[in-house]
Amino acid sequence: MDKSSHEQTKKITVTSTSSYNSPNAQENYSASGSRTGRKKRSRGCGCFTVILIVLLLYFIAPIKTQFLILGIDRAPQGTMAGRSDTIMVVSVNPLLPDVKLLSIPRDLWVPIPDFGENRINAAHFFAEAQQPGTGPQKALETINVNFGMNLHSYVRINLAGLPALIDAMGGITLDLPENMAGYYAGTNFLNGEQALAFVRSRSDGDDFFRMRQGQLFITAFARQLLTPATWSRFSQIMNVLPQALDTNLPLWQLPRLLVAFWRATYTGIDTFTIDRDLVTPTITSEGAQILLPNWDLILPYVRESF
Repeated sequence: MDKSSHEQTKKITVTSTSSYNSPNAQENYSASGSRTGRKKRSRGCGCFTVILIVLLLYFIAPIKTQFLILGIDRAPQGTMAGRSDTIMVVSVNPLLPDVKLLSIPRDLWVPIPDFGENRINAAHFFAEAQQPGTGPQKALETINVNFGMNLHSYVRINLAGLPALIDAMGGITLDLPENMAGYYAGTNFLNGEQALAFVRSRSDGDDFFRMRQGQLFITAFARQLLTPATWSRFSQIMNVLPQALDTNLPLWQLPRLLVAFWRATYTGIDTFTIDRDLVTPTITSEGAQILLPNWDLILPYVRESF
């Protein structure tokens, strides 16, 4: 080999070694010469992307969840054997988010499976009095049979425990579109006892007006519960929550439903009511005031709304 070729080979070798030992190369090669850093970074980015996709799917996947809210009042102490004075179907689609509330009048006269015809709010009472713990399922069954729904989940609120829950949250702010329950239109701040009186109030009108009050309260409750100012009261809330409500909603669903509710309190919650134009008031032979449903109007209305 001549001298010039030897120098050229030597030069190439030195250049290659210099490149191998550069600071950038040390980041990408192990002592054995295998590439490591870039693969680790790539793997880390891939894991982050997968986690992000899973979280997005969890919180905003267009999987509609429907459940029943029951407000139980004046049950004998130590039991839940009371009538469901608040009956509300909730539909949540986290993607939009789209939250809908359908209020059903408690005096609606319907067939209750195993118990015959009666006011719809008696379904929970009859079953719960007969066998504690079965009230919510009988209420769900009654709604499904009469409205053609397929509900399986419920949130049952014990109104006797509501004041302690509201106080644990630091109170509740209601934005009223008109005078209601002794409060003027506008912003009103209520403590626990005042909130209970608001929910129970029937002073301003009939049961249809009271259902509107209930929808306003549920919307305000969701907004108040999910505001950052309330998060610092988490331990106080958890201490009283079991006395105020129970549910069979799967635990894994609760965060996505709460986030959807929180988003919807700003974008708008759609409210619907089985109103007076869908029923006929009448009095039974025993003198009870009831509402006869016009199913030809109610069922299409519910299908279009939900």
